[in-house]
Amino acid sequence: MKTLILALTAALFVATPALADDIRTERVHFNKGANSATVEGSIKGYETVDYVLGAHKGQSMNVSMATDNTANYFNIIAPGKADEAMFIGSTTGTQYEGTLPASGDYKVRVYLMRSAARRARWPSTSWR
Repeated sequence: MKTLILALTAALFVATPALADDIRTERVHFNKGANSATVEGSIKGYETVDYVLGAHKGQSMNVSMATDNTANYFNIIAPGKADEAMFIGSTTGTQYEGTLPASGDYKVRVYLMRSAARRARWPSTSWR
């Protein structure tokens, strides 16, 4: 059984997610034989990004985000679900580890909380 590990590291700068005007989608690619990947990106304001990765039922998945922005989180959405998250970072934290309930494409949705997204003085948040 393979374990999937996705690391998101955020830099920079609460109680509902920002409503995304537009959700950017990026597919996560694992190098041949690798079971982990590190993703880089940035968002600001109401931007949201979905990192999509294929996985199989029963696989283990570990997603973590290291951030110094207390309003930056991620949710995990299972295959076949639109916006119903199986993991909600704003209430659970910046680390998910578990066994996957279904096969298909999982979305790791990265966002800023609405309170931070609407503040014009806040710069963009980035991660690697």
